[in-house]
Amino acid sequence: MTENQKIIWVTGASSGIGKAVAEKFAREGWKVAVSARRKELLDEMAKNDNIFSFPLDVTKFDNCKSTFSQIREQLGDIDICFLCSGTYDPKKEQELNLEENKFVMDVNYFGTLNCVKAVEKYFKEKKAGHISIVSSIAGYRGLPNSSGYGPSKAALTNFAESIYFDFKKYGVRVSVTSPGFIKTPLTDKNEFPMPFLRSPEFAADKVYNGLVKSGSFEIHFPKQLTIALKFLRILPYRVYLFLVDKLVKR
Repeated sequence: MTENQKIIWVTGASSGIGKAVAEKFAREGWKVAVSARRKELLDEMAKNDNIFSFPLDVTKFDNCKSTFSQIREQLGDIDICFLCSGTYDPKKEQELNLEENKFVMDVNYFGTLNCVKAVEKYFKEKKAGHISIVSSIAGYRGLPNSSGYGPSKAALTNFAESIYFDFKKYGVRVSVTSPGFIKTPLTDKNEFPMPFLRSPEFAADKVYNGLVKSGSFEIHFPKQLTIALKFLRILPYRVYLFLVDKLVKR
């Protein structure tokens, strides 16, 4: 570690987008605190001199709070929190599954809320910093066979929009990251064609540029897909539901 290195905390860092983002920031010379439940994977990542392992279960608020305190004590002032924890099981979403939907919401939405609450006082007192919440294009509108994952991501996008105004008063930036289809252990479970599928490294480059080089509220990619879905987002229900129904029946 060297003096004046910037610091980012990445949750959901043991695989997929979170892992790729952590490694990208480490290559760019940042100190990176990585958190997830799988300690062995974090410890393997921490063989990189710029990466530091802090195991965490985001569904437990006290764990989020104590982990953030440990990161500050060990590494110093935090510049960015990239909150990427998430779960998804498409086979369990093919019909309404109350237990699964509650679990998905607990990890994806309330897990992120726990982390934001854990860092809220620190950033507001610091009057600087950046919180980026990882949502998904699945949160843009309701999709077939997505009764848990899609609503959890829609809630995250709405949550990020809501807290944006509160944190802005304190000079703290809030953004939302909306990936399309990225090849990860979660998307590997999908049994349908995924248009414009990209690598985690592609996602990490887009996230890095969005967090460090841009002031945009939303970081979304790949644009070929996200722009098309943004168009669907503004369509009246009658048109949107008709189009999606036709696509599903093809």
